[in-house]
Amino acid sequence: MSEERKSSISRETSETSINLSFGVDGSGKTDLQTGVPFLTHMLDLFTKHGKFDLAIAANGDTEVDDHHTTEDIGICLGEALKQALGSKEGIKRYGNAFVPMDDALAQVVVDLSNRPHLEYRVELPSNRVGTFDTELVHEFLWKLAIEARMNLHVIVHYGHNTHHIIEAIFKALGRALDEATLIDPRVKGVPSTKGML
Repeated sequence: MSEERKSSISRETSETSINLSFGVDGSGKTDLQTGVPFLTHMLDLFTKHGKFDLAIAANGDTEVDDHHTTEDIGICLGEALKQALGSKEGIKRYGNAFVPMDDALAQVVVDLSNRPHLEYRVELPSNRVGTFDTELVHEFLWKLAIEARMNLHVIVHYGHNTHHIIEAIFKALGRALDEATLIDPRVKGVPSTKGML
């Protein structure tokens, strides 16, 4: 690529302060200070499996709970992905990844279509992993899909350990997005019969 596909996003609210930078064509490098340890772990896995670069400095009202910080990081990451991809010329557009994690098998399918939708077919056995509220996985992915303006389908085929299921989801998300954002030299312009994405 002649242009670097990267972007930086800042978001300030009464609940959170987030500075995030994202590079599509990276090496899996992370610098993550989210204030939400479990989310930090998942984003590290996402970045390394997607071969992206991601830096986050977030301060939020985690003394209340992790909701606002997790949600706003999802918003910022989605905005950054959309911005970094620009016109989306030459990309593969679609990505699909299956990832096993011990007892769990997760599948993530994406279409960078400019049509936001989350299909979330996930059953999590536990409401919490450590101090992390597991319903926030849906919240994060929903906001990511909306702001990136992508179709995001998350399907967990089976699994009984909640940590393993969520870990498989984030790894599969990284790998599916890596595939979808790859430049295909056969693609001229954008991969759509409409002429735009």
